[in-house]
Amino acid sequence: MPQYENPWTIPNMLSMTRIGLAPVLGYLIIEEDFNIALGVFALAGLTDLLDGFIARNWASQKSALGSALDPLADKILISILYVSLTYADLIPVPLTYMIISRDVMLIAAVFYVRYRTLPTPRTLSKYFNPCYATARLKPTFISKVNTAVQLILVAASLAAPVFNYADSIYLQILWCCTAFTTGASAYSYYHYGRKTVQVIKD
Repeated sequence: MPQYENPWTIPNMLSMTRIGLAPVLGYLIIEEDFNIALGVFALAGLTDLLDGFIARNWASQKSALGSALDPLADKILISILYVSLTYADLIPVPLTYMIISRDVMLIAAVFYVRYRTLPTPRTLSKYFNPCYATARLKPTFISKVNTAVQLILVAASLAAPVFNYADSIYLQILWCCTAFTTGASAYSYYHYGRKTVQVIKD
């Protein structure tokens, strides 16, 4: 049986802020305003750190919605950043395609889990009601590592034109590391899929 909860928590607001910053970052990168983009990216990273810290340390701020919204915000931010950085010729197309494909599959899986865990009769009002909690999502360890590696590559790529190291071999090594952790993360969800979902019961 699902439970009702308050969706208007501080971590959820921070996640929504991160989603709102994503298109701003994309615009700044396409306009090649990398100095300001670095600052906005740092702000987005701060919201990510804060929402996790608050949710872990204050039980009243933890929510089932947050367990899905936090990684969704990360995926939206990362997807827009990688597409924008690829447009700016700072990240290779195959790597961005790999990351976007994985994230699209994971987002589709989240929507499927939401549908499967809703009690009958399933309605659109229930499905899109953020107060109606049906499941908590738990990312795998390698997925957390992958998110960190992806964000490190974004930071390094954003800083590359500012500090003139766009052709560095270390960036290319980061590309390979990111591709490996992205593939490993996708496999971990395939292998441990059911264990990453906790259905909420009264």
